[in-house]
Amino acid sequence: MRILFSSFIFTIPWIIIFFFKIDLNPYFLSFFSGLCIFGGSYILATAAEIAEQDIPKSFALAILALIAVLPEYIVDFYFTWMAPKKPEYSAYALANMTGANRLLIGIGWPLIFLLFFIKNKKKSFKFKESLSLEIGILLIATLISFSIVPFDRLSLGHSIPLIGIFIFYLYKSTKGEREEKEPVGYLKEFFKIEKRKRWILVSFFFIYSAFVILIAGPSFGENLVESGKLLNISEFLLVQWVAPLASEAPEVIVLSIYTLKKKENSAFQAIVSSKINQWSLLVGSIPIVFAISSLSFHALSIDSRQREEILLTAAQSLFAVILLCDFEFDYKEAIFLFFLFFAQFVSPSMYIRIFLSGVYLVLAVILIFEKRKRKRIRHLLKAPFE
Repeated sequence: MRILFSSFIFTIPWIIIFFFKIDLNPYFLSFFSGLCIFGGSYILATAAEIAEQDIPKSFALAILALIAVLPEYIVDFYFTWMAPKKPEYSAYALANMTGANRLLIGIGWPLIFLLFFIKNKKKSFKFKESLSLEIGILLIATLISFSIVPFDRLSLGHSIPLIGIFIFYLYKSTKGEREEKEPVGYLKEFFKIEKRKRWILVSFFFIYSAFVILIAGPSFGENLVESGKLLNISEFLLVQWVAPLASEAPEVIVLSIYTLKKKENSAFQAIVSSKINQWSLLVGSIPIVFAISSLSFHALSIDSRQREEILLTAAQSLFAVILLCDFEFDYKEAIFLFFLFFAQFVSPSMYIRIFLSGVYLVLAVILIFEKRKRKRIRHLLKAPFE
């Protein structure tokens, strides 16, 4: 309980700085906003753990994932909103989105496995069948995302299937199973409270964590970018990698907490859920935000660089979801995802992006031709509709 209390304390300095508009240098602003994100993330993790006992686990983790990536939405929507007045911001919006999506798989998945290995000393772990919904929906969303690549614009036509699949996912997640495990540690104290009062408290935790993550997330990313500028780092690279790294911080913290509590299945279910909402709801919402900002039905332009980024992101997603279709993730797969992700930094050129896209796609096709994988893929495509 002391850790939960400390988490609330961690959020207070940034709330004071935010509302009193205290002017500090970017390094201090990054520190205090980051501390606030850490505190809010722990509160969010606690709320989700309690909620899993009373509502379907998939739905609780979907809400957790959505709140945890709110900073990413704020940053991306800001760039999209500004794009009609500043056309270069179109590239920033897509760079931020593709960077965040690839970070989830290239760093997020291997990190969860690393923490699992440190905690359990096992070289692989098997997922529960309950992950079928998330993996199946992610596979469908990934296949839809390939339809963006041939176009030089991201239009409202792309929004319909992407947002549709996310709404369908949320609906199906409410039909899932509830967590039956006995609460441990200080969580037991919450179940001594009458259910209606407990839900008021849990709702407060969800709302408070969303609030502090929302007010701290954009500033954390913004001041990391400012700190990077002081160090003479390319602004485009800061937008594509440093800002997403900052905006994904709440999620990484939450899922690290889950993994260290030996809830690695929930951690992975949540990070796949995050990938779903960023690859469907976030991408699908960008044309809508652009249309509102421009007061027109014009589509967001996609230059050749961003088409390559989208192709690479979709190819990485396809390969990763095929890896998971046997409901097992081992150290070789974690290392492979990590090194393929970092290979793009060897030489950030068009040739590297096209080459890596090809590598991901060829590996995915090879895996698909494995009889065991092929059966699983057919099952996963059906699972969301059963």
